[in-house]
Amino acid sequence: MFELEIIAFGTHLSKSHGYTIQEILDKGFSVNNKIETLPKEDTPKAISASIGETIIKFSEFWSKNTFDLVFALGDRYEMFAAVVASSTFSTKIAHIAGGETTIGAIDNFYRHGISTMSKYIFTSTEEYKQRAIRLLDSEKGIFNVGALNIDNLKKEELLSKEDFQKKFNIDLKIPSILITFHPETVNYSDNKKYIRELISALEVLVDKYQLIITMPNADTQGEIIRHELELFASDNKVIKLIESFGMNGYLTCMKYCSFMLGNTSSGFVEASFFPKWVINLGDRQEGRINTSNIMSIPVTKEMILKTVKSIECQPSLPNDCSIYGNGNTANEILKILKNKKNN
Repeated sequence: MFELEIIAFGTHLSKSHGYTIQEILDKGFSVNNKIETLPKEDTPKAISASIGETIIKFSEFWSKNTFDLVFALGDRYEMFAAVVASSTFSTKIAHIAGGETTIGAIDNFYRHGISTMSKYIFTSTEEYKQRAIRLLDSEKGIFNVGALNIDNLKKEELLSKEDFQKKFNIDLKIPSILITFHPETVNYSDNKKYIRELISALEVLVDKYQLIITMPNADTQGEIIRHELELFASDNKVIKLIESFGMNGYLTCMKYCSFMLGNTSSGFVEASFFPKWVINLGDRQEGRINTSNIMSIPVTKEMILKTVKSIECQPSLPNDCSIYGNGNTANEILKILKNKKNN
């Protein structure tokens, strides 16, 4: 039997980023551990300072709390800081979604760093498993179990278009593009140019599509992108800016949208399930596996509009997109941990 405790921190506790801890509570989970770690600004200095402050806060937390195993999901800098702080306490870490690569984001360093400090690494594909093995120069404790996101998609009862409209006041019967554009955090000096190229393309596409834009995360220069999007959307009713749909709302919107546009990881994993056409912009996600529903292009107005026309000319989607397991990832992880415990 496993006893679960949730440690919530980062943007989960930020009202300006959707306060997504509420979704955890709404699912019936208790959150006994809440740690404020959000940076005060989106500058490199502020985020660097936030990493240091998060390490300090988690050093205090780990000194007072012990666990048999801590799951660390993904690649965020705050997750990296929490795991760094745990290392001196010999805390056992299980890293979910290790072995992936995103060359255009500093998350890449954090993801691999978390893996090197973990007792177990659970990857979403066989290719990512082999990458993790090369990274650690060992097969020990590394397992390909598929993506937890697919478990959610298999089990989650998504909204109808009518219920989605009642909840979010957005009509998905209108042809819509689901757009998420986060800053590139390696070559972050180009982000202003990138968002203006994207908006130039959106100024053309808005005549044909409803634009549903989820706002950028708390990365370096995220506020620049946020500001440009807010200016673009002002006084235009077919442009919808969303801080957070929550998981159910976001997946529902993905299911019914015409296609996805941007540079979010959900365009790689979740979009493969439906499947859904994805126009992946720039280098933020470079290194991830491109399935046949994904078109990766530079962030230029010309290429975006050209690729949209290409999608419009071939609306039928390939059926070989889902490489992330069969929706049994959580059970596979539990099976492995039970076996390790019994042995």
